[in-house]
Amino acid sequence: MNPLDPRHVVTFGFLFVLLSAGLVRPTFAQERPDPAVEFAAGALLFADDGVVSEGFVGGAGRIYLTPRLSIGPEISYVSGDNHSHFILTGNVTFDLVHPVKGRPRQVTPFVTAGAGLFHTTEQFLGNETFTSTEGAFTAGGGVRALVGQRVFVGAEARVGWELHIRLNAMVGVQLGR
Repeated sequence: MNPLDPRHVVTFGFLFVLLSAGLVRPTFAQERPDPAVEFAAGALLFADDGVVSEGFVGGAGRIYLTPRLSIGPEISYVSGDNHSHFILTGNVTFDLVHPVKGRPRQVTPFVTAGAGLFHTTEQFLGNETFTSTEGAFTAGGGVRALVGQRVFVGAEARVGWELHIRLNAMVGVQLGR
């Protein structure tokens, strides 16, 4: 069993988010926003001889430790012509505005940073396969806007290693009550 198999990591990540949402309820929870799940899509711009753009999809979960500070896993998949990247990070996100009575504001700017693994699989002619796994990080920020009671949309930009710029849109839902 390969612990970096994307199916295992995705399953673990979503189970972690769902279990955490039901188990983490300290006495001051009413001051914090409920946990959230986000889905993102966008592009990673890699520095090469020029700029190489590749699409990506991903998902993340956030559990608030304080009214503005949250943590959670993020899983992303990037597909290129003859290769793919799988990125798993643990993120820390800080909302730049305070929620109102435990509810996110209509518009919430944020900064985020994460660290984890960047796994690459590359196919060569003759069915040769090369894989590598290295440390990864991302850092950046964005904005989320409520479009319903619990649904939000947003955009963000990050810089990360393996050296890239990430630009994406997101849609998410606040879990809980």
